[in-house]
Amino acid sequence: MLASLHIENIAVIKCCDIELKEGFTVLTGETGAGKSIIIDSINLLRGAKPERELIRTGESSAMVSALFTDLSDANIAALAEVGVSPDENGELYLQRTMSADGRASTKLNGRSIPVSVQRELSAVLINIHGQHDNQLLLRPEAHIGYLDDYASAGEILNEYSRLFSKMSELKRRIAQLEEGRADNERRSELLKYQLEDIDSAGLKQGEDEKLESDRRRIRAIEKIAKQTRTVYHSLYRSDRGLSAYDLLSDAADALEKLTDSLPEAASLAERIRNCMYEAEDVAETVRSVSDTDYDDPAAALNKIEDRLDIINRLKRKYGASIADILAFRDKTASELDDIELSDEKLLESRREYDKLEKEASVCAGKLHQLRCEAAEKLNSRIMSELRYLDLGEVRFTAQITTTENLGTRGRDDVEFVIATNPGEPMRPLSKIASGGELSRIMLALKSAFADKERTGTLIYDEIDTGVSGKTSQKLGIKLALAGRFCQVLCVTHSAQIAAAADQHLLILKKEVDGRAETAVRELYDEERIDELSRIMGGAEMTEALRSSARELIEQRAVLESEAEQL
Repeated sequence: MLASLHIENIAVIKCCDIELKEGFTVLTGETGAGKSIIIDSINLLRGAKPERELIRTGESSAMVSALFTDLSDANIAALAEVGVSPDENGELYLQRTMSADGRASTKLNGRSIPVSVQRELSAVLINIHGQHDNQLLLRPEAHIGYLDDYASAGEILNEYSRLFSKMSELKRRIAQLEEGRADNERRSELLKYQLEDIDSAGLKQGEDEKLESDRRRIRAIEKIAKQTRTVYHSLYRSDRGLSAYDLLSDAADALEKLTDSLPEAASLAERIRNCMYEAEDVAETVRSVSDTDYDDPAAALNKIEDRLDIINRLKRKYGASIADILAFRDKTASELDDIELSDEKLLESRREYDKLEKEASVCAGKLHQLRCEAAEKLNSRIMSELRYLDLGEVRFTAQITTTENLGTRGRDDVEFVIATNPGEPMRPLSKIASGGELSRIMLALKSAFADKERTGTLIYDEIDTGVSGKTSQKLGIKLALAGRFCQVLCVTHSAQIAAAADQHLLILKKEVDGRAETAVRELYDEERIDELSRIMGGAEMTEALRSSARELIEQRAVLESEAEQL
């Protein structure tokens, strides 16, 4: 439950602390006193967008905080689903701060949390029902949600939603495969041609680089052969005269003949012999370098040119290098495999879809059965509630229509229909329900759901619109009974509703230092009598009005007992 609410610098509220109790609490006050500001402040705690206009004039920031205590097991379980748990005292302290520059922050038990988490946890803690929520009753698509909640269909519905989501995904996949079949045939022919074009070349990594090197060498063969022959014949074997080797040999022989006459001749001859051997080695090395594997260099060059032409043609079409071409080839082969397997994939997808559809149909059947059983009980419960709320002539039905196709919630469409007068046909709520009837039908639904309510605090913002007199009193009794299952707060202008409350808070505006400020205080005994009298509209606070106010309060116990027996 919401144990306390602290508000600072929100509109005309300077600083306000509100202590709240279990059961049914009403907030009353004159028009413009600030009741809507309390609701706006609570909405900020629920994650509403902070508006700069809410900050009190002249202030740079505003803050709203709330303490939640006595959390039920259902509350704790629901909070755990969003990753939140109470502190060691079993409490939650939620604080929202906003500044004039548009920035805002939220803390839970002293730790910052994102707005997304704030909204999820606040949905468990607080539910605000305003006048616009009655309009949901006019939207048939919302009715199935009410019935499913009443039927406690969450587990089966989650399983169905899982199956339906997979079906939807498969359905899109099947449509894509079917739409692409014609295009795939044309695409397949192109891919096959590209693969054959590349594969027929038998490319190898680095092949083009080797071919370029061989081409350069073949083109230089004639030049190499001519110059290496000149070197060989000059140094070692000459066809036209003596080579350097021969001349050096003659020189060495001559020196050796002088060894008896010239002591240095032997060493000089040895040096010349070394030059001979070096000349011979160079000559043989050059000769081996000039050797070639090509019997016909011209033919070999033509073959290389033809091969390079093939490779360059493929480069122009598929990539700047052989590596790029081969990568293109692999990608093409993979795409072709996908296309060639598309029929198989389509068949497999259809089989899987049929399997899921059967499972979803079984689940939808369970939902239908559950809804039919729940609708019968809900119809009876709502009619009982409406009779108590002075709509005894109204007939209400949760009408279930089964469709052929599976939808997001199964095969069922649900619409609440009513007949407001005897003998009239059942028609949609949007056609015949008035504002006052909508308020009572919504409260009847809320009463039917009271024992299923997981929200810790339920807030009604002027639910009495379009309702007055005895019916308002019964609305108050229903709210008081709902307060036994969860904390109920109600902003009201009805004395009859206010008289049924366990706690009565007065919202009033006063002037402090020349500025208006809103304050909230709890009313007891005679103060409460005075406020009920004021709401009842007396120009003067007469004893008759005060007596009527006391009577309203005294009637509560009796009316509650009567309502419980319905």
